[in-house]
Amino acid sequence: MSDDKAQGFARGLTNYGDHDFSIYLRRSFASSMGYSQDVLKKPIVGIANSFSGFNNCHRHFPELLEAVKRGVLLGGGLPVEFPTISLGEVFLSPTSLKFRNLMSMDTEEMIRAQPMDAVVLMGGCDKTVPAQLMGAASADLPAVQLVAGPMMTSRHGAERLGACTDCRRFWGKYRAGEVSNQEINQIEGRLATTAGTCAVMGTASTMACIAETLGMSLPGTAAIPAVHADRLRAGEASGLAAASMVANPIRPSQVITEKSVENALRVLLALGGSTNAIIHLTAIAGRLGIKISLEKLNALSDTTPVLVNLKPVGSDYMEDFFYAGGMGAVLRELKPLLHLDTLSVTGETLGDRLENDPGYVDHRIISKASAPLEPQGGLVALFGNIAPRGAILKRSAADESLFEKEGRAVVFSSLEDLAKRVDDPDLDITEDDFMVLQNAGPKSASGMPEAGYLPIPKKLSAKGVKDMVRISDARMSGTAFGTIVLHVAPESAVGGPLSLVRNGDRIRLSVKEKRIELLVDDAELEQRRDTWVSTVVPPEDRRGYDRLYASEVGQADEGCDFAFLLPVDRQNT
Repeated sequence: MSDDKAQGFARGLTNYGDHDFSIYLRRSFASSMGYSQDVLKKPIVGIANSFSGFNNCHRHFPELLEAVKRGVLLGGGLPVEFPTISLGEVFLSPTSLKFRNLMSMDTEEMIRAQPMDAVVLMGGCDKTVPAQLMGAASADLPAVQLVAGPMMTSRHGAERLGACTDCRRFWGKYRAGEVSNQEINQIEGRLATTAGTCAVMGTASTMACIAETLGMSLPGTAAIPAVHADRLRAGEASGLAAASMVANPIRPSQVITEKSVENALRVLLALGGSTNAIIHLTAIAGRLGIKISLEKLNALSDTTPVLVNLKPVGSDYMEDFFYAGGMGAVLRELKPLLHLDTLSVTGETLGDRLENDPGYVDHRIISKASAPLEPQGGLVALFGNIAPRGAILKRSAADESLFEKEGRAVVFSSLEDLAKRVDDPDLDITEDDFMVLQNAGPKSASGMPEAGYLPIPKKLSAKGVKDMVRISDARMSGTAFGTIVLHVAPESAVGGPLSLVRNGDRIRLSVKEKRIELLVDDAELEQRRDTWVSTVVPPEDRRGYDRLYASEVGQADEGCDFAFLLPVDRQNT
């Protein structure tokens, strides 16, 4: 039997120059794990398990893993778990995005190198799902994405709490002196009280919904709470689906297509989802040679309503979204805008799913398309001489009164400069100014952290200022809110125009025109460019993955992926 047609432990043999010896030796070592001869003949479903003690979102994975194994066994396969890197959002320095590509490489290579016929991807925390989808897309083995599910909300007095929109809201109150030390310590212990991802429509929940929309997760599984029994049933069903794909392979390249990616963009906009998701979806699509342009994002955003009333855009939580009908309800409302012939890992098309799933919907949580929460999509791309290749604003979580505004730039040259000066009582700043953060993009020393949510200076927050225009080449958490311009490309660390902004410059923001302009003449900008000096440590002075990342990471509009991980025909484009 050729290796291409081999199954189970006979697949992808270690090369000793003797095919029969290779399989003889492998089966001998596999027998040491207690497998019977009959079991050794079964097809294998690998289970990529991203459990880690440094990832609270995945605390329930040991139990969920058993459910996946049960499903694989029901489908006639042999479940074999294997570990990969795990990315716990708040436990990584300098930021989890820096290690997303590393996890994608780990996932891809372990799928490719180890003998398996299909794979279940167990992830959840912000960057784990995009990393797994990127790796699976590149390996192109039949794969099912199983997400962790959101945590349940907690309580502080009579108020519901859910990480992490509420954590930012209360921290803002604490900085403004509205919350005491004692109360903020109480709140700290009540924000995240169960396993699972953030309880709002942050990056993790957005990516879970995108995975389901793409067709890489089973229908109806994106929003199931982590601690709900249905999450275990979803694990079992995912294992069974993966085992079923051994005989009838459906590869990621058949599921993730230009049409399904466009559907995913529509859903992202309708959810009022995370700004991070546009970076991740661009990277996932890029692994299969599909390009996402920010101009296309704007065209879709103009015709896609915001439907989901969840924090940080609305008022509710992921458990409410689940009980309100979840992704099935959203997709039904968007049906006239969607490509219905896209394929799922189940083998059915999106049209088939929506035809066979009339479903319940609570329109208090998921609005009708005819009466949306907002008439246009949650995200908009801005262009101009500050961001020639684009920047992102989450308009659904911003203050409309700031959408058409001109202001004076107050510039912070780095995260260190921001931390040092933002609360200085002598800082020259008013609520009408534009806060500008430089050197926080993907090639900077900070690796594009979620620092775009610049804190309102204490001297302003103490006066009741809740929002002001903030501009940077950084990211922000999907749980954050405010009039915040992010992902400015090209970034300042490589000499992008953002690096040329100086204190006192005038900047004009127009969401209506989708523009962000530095009101400084070209001659002055050229003079500044001639004297610009990079402060970034060059790759050759770094080591290991830090060196690889600094050398190879792309800009935000490219998904911050490594060019050498793209299909060969796109690496030099």
